Amino acid sequence: MEMEIDDTPKPKGEETKGKPIAVILVGAPGSGKSTFCEQVMASSTRPWVRICQDTIGNGKSGTKSQCLKSAASALNDGKSVFIDRCNLDREQRAEFVKLGNPNVDVHAIVLDLPAKLCISRSVKRTGHEGNLQGGKAAAVVNRMLQKKEFPKLSEGFTRITFCQNESDVQAAHNTYSALGPLDTLPNGSFGQKNPDAKIQLGIMRFLKKVEVPANTVSDANSIQSSVSHKNTEEKEPSYKGHNNISSFSGNASKELKEGENLAVCSSGSHASLNNTPTLAFPSISTSDFQFNLEKASDIIVEVVEEYVNKLGSARLVLVDMSHKSKILSLVKTKAAQKNIELNKFFTFVGDITKLYSEGGLRCNVIANAANWRLKPGGGGVNAAIFNAAGPALEVATKEQAQSLHPGKAVVVPLPSTSPLFSREGVTHVIHVLGPNMNQHRPNFLNNDYIKGCQILREAYNSLFEGFASIIRTQGKLAKVSNENLDSNPSGAQEVIEGANTKHSPNNDQKSKREHEHDYDRSKKCKGSQDEIGADIPESKIGKVDKNNDKIDGSMTKEWGSWAQALHKIAMHPQTHKDVVLEISDDVVVLNDLYPKARRHLLVLARSEGLDRLADVSKDHLQLLKTMHDVGLKWAEKFLQEDASLIFRLGYHSVPSMRQLHLHVISQDFDSKNLKNKKHWNSFNTAFFLDSVDVLEDVSSHGKPTLRDDESLLSMELRCHRCRSAHPNIPRLKSHISNCQAPFPPSLLQNSRLVLAPCNAGIDP
Repeated sequence: MEMEIDDTPKPKGEETKGKPIAVILVGAPGSGKSTFCEQVMASSTRPWVRICQDTIGNGKSGTKSQCLKSAASALNDGKSVFIDRCNLDREQRAEFVKLGNPNVDVHAIVLDLPAKLCISRSVKRTGHEGNLQGGKAAAVVNRMLQKKEFPKLSEGFTRITFCQNESDVQAAHNTYSALGPLDTLPNGSFGQKNPDAKIQLGIMRFLKKVEVPANTVSDANSIQSSVSHKNTEEKEPSYKGHNNISSFSGNASKELKEGENLAVCSSGSHASLNNTPTLAFPSISTSDFQFNLEKASDIIVEVVEEYVNKLGSARLVLVDMSHKSKILSLVKTKAAQKNIELNKFFTFVGDITKLYSEGGLRCNVIANAANWRLKPGGGGVNAAIFNAAGPALEVATKEQAQSLHPGKAVVVPLPSTSPLFSREGVTHVIHVLGPNMNQHRPNFLNNDYIKGCQILREAYNSLFEGFASIIRTQGKLAKVSNENLDSNPSGAQEVIEGANTKHSPNNDQKSKREHEHDYDRSKKCKGSQDEIGADIPESKIGKVDKNNDKIDGSMTKEWGSWAQALHKIAMHPQTHKDVVLEISDDVVVLNDLYPKARRHLLVLARSEGLDRLADVSKDHLQLLKTMHDVGLKWAEKFLQEDASLIFRLGYHSVPSMRQLHLHVISQDFDSKNLKNKKHWNSFNTAFFLDSVDVLEDVSSHGKPTLRDDESLLSMELRCHRCRSAHPNIPRLKSHISNCQAPFPPSLLQNSRLVLAPCNAGIDP
């Protein structure tokens, strides 16, 4: 698809002045329009200006007319322009096409990439200029693709290039990057394979998992947009201040819920499993207990608003069976008024016992509107959950409590023998009892809504606090249940740097059983409630001061046996001489047993109780300097053997292995052990902290600045040099093996990269 540049002789007078080009990019959010612009502009000798509606208003979202004015001005100055908007239908492109004249060519580049890839990129990206990211992005991508119209030469374009895969995009990038100030490109339409396509069938299969005709309208049309647009301009909308709550149902909702952590997958396979802790709960007391819906909805939104930020990245989902549910409607409206983030709280229509198998919504914890005896039977949610979970739930419940008082909750770890565990990925059930306004049921309050509201508020507080206790003590629960359901442990494998035992679902289940706690026990050692999402090791749950400077409690088996390997080596290196490269009083050096690059060392601190960066204080500064110096020494040794290598020294914000250790890793990432997104992103996002920065932080502030947001590990795959995006690890590896782009400026500063002396003056 790559085209040769037209170098035919120019008429006299045109040799010194090239013809500007207006390139109209056409593609859904997440198709890579902005990335394409940035990469071409970085490598082209032709002067380019990017016109983006998300930033046209002094860095903020602007209007179409502003874009037209800026584009016309740049073209008049002899500069070429990229029109970086979605431009998916003819009407939206028309005025930009009119920028063309005998002195200006108008091109279109159509980024017609798979819908799943666009959704994956959109929901995972952070810091997007128009704030189109997270769960809300999936519905928008789908809606926009359904009215896609491919551009035609008859609209006024002189050239149209269609890109339907990453190879096509790279070819177009090469073509436009090589376009000099005096060069032109041949006219015509290039690369279109299916000119009659209206909507990609792939997204229909993705949403519904069934065969559908290409002209069928997806059920996702029923999904309500989380933003009401003031005009019909098809730019990527700005969502700031518009985080309204929408409700979703059945398979049509799978796009949004599962899409929040979506990875590209082959046809017919499940999308990447979402390991975000998620609690699905019914409305308490509003059915059989006949509590007033208006009052109940007020309390739900009030308590959700209080907890949603305390729970970090975890999600709360209010579930009801009926599409006409009054409680869902009320809560959705009131939550929208509070601007509660859609990716942290939303409503869902479906069977709470079949949320994943029928609705695609993965929830590791579900709540049960229980009776005071904690027995099966009756009707509604209680009967449904006990029936779906089987006898194992009743037995497990009796081990935790015999009865329940109104306003209280009890956390019950669900045995792995339960169908809810194996089929739906549910690891815990939280029984909760609310107030009763039904005279035919126990604990009748006789319409005393002052007391009733107090009890209902207590019930939701108990429920969410129970969920928080699970997060604190089971930071990895979602990964465990996902691996069981996915039957592919290698695809969701923990970043295991030096473990000498393999990580398996069976080991995880055993470890999980060792760590489970109910809500009442966890309250005694719950630590700081303000940062539930912080990854405090389970063994260190105890007294945590307000600044998280000191965590009391001794490290025991809570790291898991496989996670203790580095600690054992650091404390007793003489018994591990077969793997140890260097031993001193302060450090031990060894090869990573699962290296992620051609050269990958670990420098272990030999200090008891120093398990990770969170334990570091200013007292450890000299030790950190020693670790850095030793790591630097080994990097320089390797560079003497192979001057082409480049090294980076740093720490993981939240390590998977006990004992503070420094990574010394070459930047080729040429290793069969680099298998998944988590592996890559643990070394190539802000999750990886450069040793020089850690030293500076500890020296200046007494402790390192941690980035313990594990959502960084699920970000889209980007080359660590040119920052181009790639759909999977094989494609990324193929790219980085040939990429010669310089490293980002941030890595070229402060000696973050270690090079051979002969390459010191060359941009790596």
